[in-house]
Amino acid sequence: MAVLDIRIYGDPVLRKTCEPVTEITPELLKLADDMIETMYEANGVGLAAPQVGKTIRLTVIDPQDDVETNPNYDYPLVLFNPEVIESEGSDVFEEGCLSIPGVRRNVTRPQRVVVKALDRHNNEIRIEDDQLLARVLQHEIDHLNGVLFIDHLSMIDRLAVEPQLRKLKTSKI
Repeated sequence: MAVLDIRIYGDPVLRKTCEPVTEITPELLKLADDMIETMYEANGVGLAAPQVGKTIRLTVIDPQDDVETNPNYDYPLVLFNPEVIESEGSDVFEEGCLSIPGVRRNVTRPQRVVVKALDRHNNEIRIEDDQLLARVLQHEIDHLNGVLFIDHLSMIDRLAVEPQLRKLKTSKI
């Protein structure tokens, strides 16, 4: 396994809509394993393929603090073609992103989600959650659609983080 470079805000790949995975190949499984190693190395709880420069619908997730409250899933999750098929409620929680280092803000998202995806063995799975996993799933699926958590911010919060975003966009982190 290898640690991959994480793309930083301003990289155009972060705004691309990703292509569905049509076949789970050994190369894609290796990419998923590399993404898991990269996520752990960066102390993240999720990582989407565009964050490592790949425009495919793949994400890896391990909400480490949530595992004890949600032992229903085998972590780390490797999800191909994940999509939210049901959501309800509303919840506000502080989010950050490995691709936007140093920026954290409260984001409103649905509290409960049901997500459909393919696992690493090409089995369709459904994940239902209303805790941290639900938030991480939504955040990572947004990445696959070219959406960043800052896109969900109020105008006031967006203006507050704009100087940090400009600095990230122009730096060579």
